[in-house]
Amino acid sequence: MAKKSKLSKQTKSFISLIVLLISIGAGWLTTSDSSDPVNQLVSMITGESATKVSSNHSSSNQVTPSQELAETVLTDNVKAQLGSNIEWNGAGAYLVNGNKTSLNARVSSKPYANNKTKLVQGQSVPTVANALLSKSTRQYRSREETGNGSTSWTPAGWHQVQNLSGTYSHAVDRGHLLGYALVGGLKGFDASTSNPDNVATQTAWANEASSEDSTGQNYYEGLVRRALDQNKRVRYRVTLIYDGDNILASGTHLEAKSSDGSLEFNVFIPNVQSGLTIDYYSGQISVN
Repeated sequence: MAKKSKLSKQTKSFISLIVLLISIGAGWLTTSDSSDPVNQLVSMITGESATKVSSNHSSSNQVTPSQELAETVLTDNVKAQLGSNIEWNGAGAYLVNGNKTSLNARVSSKPYANNKTKLVQGQSVPTVANALLSKSTRQYRSREETGNGSTSWTPAGWHQVQNLSGTYSHAVDRGHLLGYALVGGLKGFDASTSNPDNVATQTAWANEASSEDSTGQNYYEGLVRRALDQNKRVRYRVTLIYDGDNILASGTHLEAKSSDGSLEFNVFIPNVQSGLTIDYYSGQISVN
């Protein structure tokens, strides 16, 4: 009997050690920076850091904009640009036209990407980006490897606020219309963070949120990334919706459809963030 008791204690000690090692490993993953091997691997696959992906999934339901907040950007002008069929998805964004798009990916064209801009308050801002994507346009290498790392350049209407509490410690990002991981492999296209035709001021939530209960742009880009990884061709369009002469877009209209029809979405992501009040005409931001 004594021998059986001793074996039980050893087993319990072994289990406790395994639990401790798992806890330490999990803590390391969520606090590691972009130079860590795990972060580099996740970045190669998704185009985002492991820290960013972890933070978005761990507490996204606590920072997802409410429908009340999202509706603040749905002025008559904005709704007219989106059409009458707009439905709240319960996760921070809106489905447009029943989540169906008129885009056609079943074309013989080679992959391409282009941008359109307009002048607002004397400054150039992006309006629409169109692309036909394939696995060849997909970028798996980090920005530093390809010479597309961060610069000091900032888009029109940039007014940063730092040291916020919660998942997002800052207010705005350099938001790409065509994301680096989707189109960074296309020769001749500038997928850097300082391309004024392809980058606009976007809230951290609208740009980064990537879970099913917090559907920011990164969530939908993830659907496209996975389709491209499966060697599918995807027709993709990103339209920034501006209200009058505002320097900041009210939100981002995303549309995608794969050539085999397995991927399709048509959504509007409001350019809002919980805890912030935004003046879209000037870009000024205040903390509630």
